[in-house]
Amino acid sequence: MSPPLRLVHLLLWIPLFACGPSLPDDAECAPHDFPLAPAPASTQHVSCSSTQCGDGLNPPTSGPHCANTLSCRAYDTEPNRCMWVHNLEHGHAVFLYNCPEGCPEIVATLTELQKEARVGSNGVVRALVAPDSRIPTRVAALLWRRSWSADAPDPAALRCLLRLQDQGAPEPELPCLP
Repeated sequence: MSPPLRLVHLLLWIPLFACGPSLPDDAECAPHDFPLAPAPASTQHVSCSSTQCGDGLNPPTSGPHCANTLSCRAYDTEPNRCMWVHNLEHGHAVFLYNCPEGCPEIVATLTELQKEARVGSNGVVRALVAPDSRIPTRVAALLWRRSWSADAPDPAALRCLLRLQDQGAPEPELPCLP
């Protein structure tokens, strides 16, 4: 095969390798509704110790946040909410769990779903998994101004939520630190 022909052949295969897991179609997502929360009054940067972080919802889905974001990975200690609110602004997905007694099966499910989020230009999946002792349910999944919560993960619902990743985020599609 000549070099130009090899290049054309390679270029035809690249889209296949660039695709991630397939997300559900409209019919599969019809039963799930993820309404937009009200627009925040502010999205300014505040001190990470500020009590004004977030939009007042539990868990917050927008609002004032720290200047820093969290790396997109799974955490086993509770990070500062003010930081992951900034991740939401960048279009990252945030999967939370509240299991004081431990829940390895829930964490494993969320970690698997995290891998189905969109990938940034740096090759890092744009989602994080973290404990949060303040959420009122055992599980929550968040995008900018959207949330889902329950006492057990619902992979179908969470895949449908991931279809909305970046929609409405003020700074969508920004890569996430590993």
